[in-house]
Amino acid sequence: MTDATGGRPATVDFHFDIMCPYAYQTSLWIRNVREETGLDINWRFFSLEEVNRVEGKKHPWEREWSYGWSMMRIGALLRRQDMDLLDRWYAEAGRALHVDGRKPHRPEVAEEILAGMGLDPGTVRAAIDDPTTGDEVLAEHERVVARGGFGVPTMFFEDDQMLFGPVLVDPPAGEAAVRLWDLTVGWLEFPHVYEVQRPKGPADIDAIAHAFSPYLEARDWLSVQNPTP
Repeated sequence: MTDATGGRPATVDFHFDIMCPYAYQTSLWIRNVREETGLDINWRFFSLEEVNRVEGKKHPWEREWSYGWSMMRIGALLRRQDMDLLDRWYAEAGRALHVDGRKPHRPEVAEEILAGMGLDPGTVRAAIDDPTTGDEVLAEHERVVARGGFGVPTMFFEDDQMLFGPVLVDPPAGEAAVRLWDLTVGWLEFPHVYEVQRPKGPADIDAIAHAFSPYLEARDWLSVQNPTP
């Protein structure tokens, strides 16, 4: 299904990990695309904790609480009621970490965010006590990995094509957001074009570090930067 204005996709599955600063930046952009075009966003999960797990350490589902994994389990429980609740949860928890420098990956802060949304803080405990929320996160994570995916943001389209990215900071809004969307979905016409990449010079690294400074201050883990396969 496409929209009536020129063949753009009408829906997209957007896989994210709440802890990922790049996915958060791209989520701001895709929300702008939605505002401008009416795009329907299906929020889906991917675990950086699992894909970056060091051999011999526990899988995220083997721990009582696992940062991004547990945050997504809360999102899975909310999504069972309404996709809009997951949309709001990602927006609020993402802003808390990546803009405000708070620690939403701590259970007590996650409860505060839910309360601020007018939702039951007990959702945190309910999500962790329900093992099927972890099953949902794992199934959506494995959907990406099975297709050769390695990180987020990753998007699936109606014809089952998958794209990683766009990876950006300072996400465009308005007409500029739509232009980037058109460039992105233009890749769907060429299924054997695999990669275009802009090298990051010192000025780019400084700009990224500045944009990610709240996240860098708030994280309780060492970020892993694996090279693109």
